Amino acid sequence: MSKTEVNANVATEQKTFVPTGGFVRENQKSLLFIGAAIVALIAVYIAYQKLYLAPRETDAANQMYIAQDHWGKKEWDKALKGDAGYPGFEKIINDYSNTKAANLAYYYAGTAYLNKGEYRKAIDNLTNFRGDDNMVAAEAFGSIADAYVELKDYEKAETYFKKAADKAGNKFLSPIYLKKLGLVYEARNDNKSAAETYQKIKTDYPTSAEAQNIDGYIARAEAKQ
Repeated sequence: MSKTEVNANVATEQKTFVPTGGFVRENQKSLLFIGAAIVALIAVYIAYQKLYLAPRETDAANQMYIAQDHWGKKEWDKALKGDAGYPGFEKIINDYSNTKAANLAYYYAGTAYLNKGEYRKAIDNLTNFRGDDNMVAAEAFGSIADAYVELKDYEKAETYFKKAADKAGNKFLSPIYLKKLGLVYEARNDNKSAAETYQKIKTDYPTSAEAQNIDGYIARAEAKQ
């Protein structure tokens, strides 16, 4: 390419290239419109939070304490369906969606269904729960795993026991879920993984209640390999 051609190409590119300042000037009206729309959306969101969600959050919390009381007494049907004019967890979930109370109601409902032996409903509710607290989130994962064990779906039970042990991350809950995980491995005839999981309890959580008799579980799993 000759020098003349190069200069011609450069000149062409300079004509088609629009600097940022020029772009802003030429599109000022549209950019102002977009900015105003963003501000409006933020204002709507704040109003939604304050005028809609906040009152519903309060109402849901005020409505739910009777169901929580029934749950604490292991009165599962009353906790789920409601009693004496107060809604159960099912109605809280339906009537107060997108609230923290409804999210917590998924956890309560899931564990209630688990105790009633309705394992599919337990899984459906517990998987909808979003736990910020690691302990509660771990218990939700563990309960999902328990439900899958009852359904003899050991592959999914394995997945959720792992999640529960990892999420808990402490000497109280983690060894419980690891022991259950080991039992699931045995049920799947994966005795090598079972022995390794039991050994993890012995090594990582030696002071836990589960570690006190874990040698017998290790020996059993190793003998079946």
